[in-house]
This record gives sequence, C-alpha cells and structure tokens, in this order.
Amino acid sequence: MKIIAVVVTYNRLELLKRNIACLRANRPLDAIVVVNNGSTDGTTAWLASEPGLHVVNQANVGGSGGFYTGIREACRLDADWIWCMDDDVFPRPDCLENLLRHAGRSDVGMLAPRRLMEGKVYTNDFQALDLTCPFASLYKGKLSKMQVDAPTEICGTAFEGPFIRREVVEKIGLPKKELFIFCDDTDYCIRTVQAGYKIMYVPEALMDKEKFFSKDTWVERNKKKKWKRFYQVRNSAYLNHHYGKNWAVRYLRGFNGVIGYILIALFTCPFSDAYRLSDIGRFWKAYLDGVNERLGMMK
Repeated sequence: MKIIAVVVTYNRLELLKRNIACLRANRPLDAIVVVNNGSTDGTTAWLASEPGLHVVNQANVGGSGGFYTGIREACRLDADWIWCMDDDVFPRPDCLENLLRHAGRSDVGMLAPRRLMEGKVYTNDFQALDLTCPFASLYKGKLSKMQVDAPTEICGTAFEGPFIRREVVEKIGLPKKELFIFCDDTDYCIRTVQAGYKIMYVPEALMDKEKFFSKDTWVERNKKKKWKRFYQVRNSAYLNHHYGKNWAVRYLRGFNGVIGYILIALFTCPFSDAYRLSDIGRFWKAYLDGVNERLGMMK
C-alpha cells in the first residue's frame, strides 16, 4: 500500500513548516506532495531547499485548483491512498495509523480525522444532505452538535485531512477546480457518496487546526473577506442547483442566501465602506452564475 500526502499552501510558510514536520512524524507515509499556489513569502525558496518533497509550483488557482493538481500528482506517483490537507492543520503522530485501522473495508472510499482547535473539537462534518426543503440548511446531522466517540458514517467533510482511496478518484475524477474556493470539498464528498462509497469519521485520528486571531473591526474584516463572499454565494448556489431534487432547492435556497448579503450591503453602505452599492450587483451576478453553473475564477 502506497500512501501519499497532498498539502496545498499559499503564503503561510511557518504553518507549512509545522505541517510538514507533523506529516514526517506519521508512519507509514511514502511521499509528500506540496502544491504551492504562487506563494510570495519565501515558500518557493524554502521548498526548493527542502529534501524529500514532491513540489508543484503553480499560479494561485485557489484551494480547489490546488487539490486538483495535488491529487492528480499523487495518482501519477501511484498512490493507493491520498491524504489531503491545507497547510493549517497538523496531524498528530498516530493520526495516519488510526486512519489506516479502518482502511480495510472495500466499501469505504474516504476516512476523515477529528480536528481540534485549542483542544476543542472543531468540525464541519455532517451526516446527511437536505436536497428537498429550500428553507432548511443543506447540511443535516452536523457532528459539531453531537458527542461522537466511535467511527461514524458521514456524508461530508472538509479538505482538512480526508484520506481518499485511489479507486474513488479513478471512478469520480478529480475535484472541480473551477470552484476556486468554497464547496469543492462538499462537492467531492457528494460525488463520492453518489458513486456508492462510504465516508467514515474516525474520532481517534486527531489533527490540530490553527486558530487565526484578528483585531480587525467589522468593517476591516468584511473589506478583506468580501471577495470570498462572492465565491461562497456562487458555489453554494451551484451546489443546490446541481444536486437539488426540486425547483425550490435548485433556485430558492441560493436566492435566500444571496438576499442576506444584499441586504447587509444595502443597509451598511451608507454608513461604512465595507460594502458598496456596486457589490449588490456582484452578489446578484454570483447567484446567477451559480444557478447557471458558470464557474471559474471571478474577475
């Protein structure tokens, strides 16, 4: 069995160094592929000087483009299992060993570790999807609201440590790189489950996740993250349109989401520069792009 880790990084050199050190403490790991999404903080030079890594340098094509490239490279290197993660998660020394205990089942296509932030369970994993009610959340049975002490079947996890069987990649293909950021992991999990594989959450396999602190005001924070909101609106609308079981989910759920952002922009733009009136049109375009399944990098 050949196991290859895939790490996607962008301008977080110190976190990447810690992530690589943690991966190297895990056994049995055969190789580490690092996809450098156009970093400008010294990451490229450090990777060039670091022995034993398979490095792919590319333009910043987002997290989804990074995992597309990394999983493709791992398959080229003949991986049987592919361990995917961002640079801000840190697997504990026995994390891989605990995941492997559940890799023998042929019906399991993906294994998800438990993530901890400052010692507390941090999870976006969920057990089911609601594809029929437009007024309910897409995500049902969130593990964050449960006490889970044994391996549990789930429907979705984040690209923060999923352990993916190569057979899954051969059957469903690579992550949808056109999403850029947000929802690429959910989309990949849906495709995995629809292909007949199970996803198992393994609580004894532990990873620590970095907590980012910010002293920014509401205005400063939203100005910095606004560009991400457009992707979030578009890609959520895409997921609901692509997988929804009725007209209401395919169109109304995404509409409900974008209206919230439009109202925030409308009522705050007279008093702050976090949002502008022109952002209302951008939010609406993001929704329309989503329901028309027009993806790719936004301009």
